[in-house]
Amino acid sequence: MKIPRLRLWIATGLVAVAGAAGALTAPAAHAATGCRVDYSVTNQWPGGFGTNVSITNLGDAINGWRLSWSFAAGQTITQLWSGSVTQSGAQVTVADAGYNATLATGASTSFGFNASWNGTNPAPASFTLNGTACTGGVTGSPSPSASPSASPSASPRPSPSASPSASPSASPSSTPVSSKPCDIYAAGGTPCVAAHSTTRALYSSYNGSLYQVRRSSDNATRNIGVLAQGGVANAGAQDSFCSGTSCVITVVYDQSGHGNDVAYQGPGGAGGRDTAASATSESLTVGGSKAYSLYIKPGNSYWRDGHLTGVPTGSAPEGMYMVTSGTHVNGGCCFDYGNSETTRKADGAGAMDAIYFGTSCWFGGCSGSGPWVQADLEYGLYPGGSQSWNYNQRAFTSKFVTATLKNNGTSRFAIKGSNAQSGSLYTLYDGALPRGYSPMRKQGAIILGSGGDCCATNTNQSQGTFYEGAIVSGYPSDATENAVQADITSAGYR
Repeated sequence: MKIPRLRLWIATGLVAVAGAAGALTAPAAHAATGCRVDYSVTNQWPGGFGTNVSITNLGDAINGWRLSWSFAAGQTITQLWSGSVTQSGAQVTVADAGYNATLATGASTSFGFNASWNGTNPAPASFTLNGTACTGGVTGSPSPSASPSASPSASPRPSPSASPSASPSASPSSTPVSSKPCDIYAAGGTPCVAAHSTTRALYSSYNGSLYQVRRSSDNATRNIGVLAQGGVANAGAQDSFCSGTSCVITVVYDQSGHGNDVAYQGPGGAGGRDTAASATSESLTVGGSKAYSLYIKPGNSYWRDGHLTGVPTGSAPEGMYMVTSGTHVNGGCCFDYGNSETTRKADGAGAMDAIYFGTSCWFGGCSGSGPWVQADLEYGLYPGGSQSWNYNQRAFTSKFVTATLKNNGTSRFAIKGSNAQSGSLYTLYDGALPRGYSPMRKQGAIILGSGGDCCATNTNQSQGTFYEGAIVSGYPSDATENAVQADITSAGYR
């Protein structure tokens, strides 16, 4: 067992405060007002802590919000996501990030932050939303004439310039509410070049196949699509086709239009010594509908050479995300999703740029037992910018986990993670590339479920679960990644 260099005190506190939200869609005299604020300290360490704040609108629909409170013990916010913050002494105000400005009646949104503390860390005693003090309930009655959308002059929304990395035309705030992850990435100027999922469409317009299954009784295959355009997988079609026999998943189709379908690394697939994963190891629900995961066990993996079909190569910037699980992991090398070698050999530092999720700790000093989100850059799993353990790392053990990685190819990369059912992304690292990795030397293959030097001559040792993921061209903004996380949490993984 490795000795942690830093003990992490988990301080979970939850404050539920009902606040009044002035309606922005009708005169206040006719508006029902009310909201609930859940303030939860998610982790705490000497001198610092992380918090998730959830706002639930109990009144008429609003378009543009500002949440204010006062810290009682000198806490100071040092980093915030899914919003913009101003703090003067103890007084704090957080405004929406644009893409999460609209809240229908009963709708929720959330943001998160890291902050410093000294001595004590009490939760705020009260909150105000759009200047109206918390009341503990709903006042008035719903306005029958309230429009579902706000008048532009009713309450000015933050300017698109509030997003530090997105232009007005590329801000996620311009993305329709029904947008899916790859719609959001495209709106942010970083389009998907590969998009894979066994559970749902990753574009609101996608109406094609998600994956292919092959049954053992006669080796027949069937493509499994979505129930409706932009919807969830048609698990019933798989159940009918595989009834009375067993099925494996042979291909996960690329929804981006680049043709970057990943096939299992074995005879009859992408070639190699691995086998296809069972199609029925794990069922779940997404938005209330049944779906199946890609449940990788040792000896299962998927691959595609995408260096001529849009996948970034060399030092070109790229980003990626996947939804995985903290309950089906091991320390085998390596449960990855992302950019890998076309040779399927370990071709040197920077030849890979992939998300790793599991319990492997290459360089020692790890805190706890994982699983952790790390970057597989070849010749090592990196928790940060060096071979020293990153003190900001944390384990993600929830049933559903979001993991993101982005790399500008020359100087900077960032790793984030979160619960895929609720909450904001947690920044694990954002800084310089490790020594010897600038510039990157990406080759442009796509790996799913194994490391880069697998599986032409050997077999995969890792296990993990894949629900959805995408690789994008360019370096996504924090606002874009936050919007993707918001969509994932709203998808209803259960």
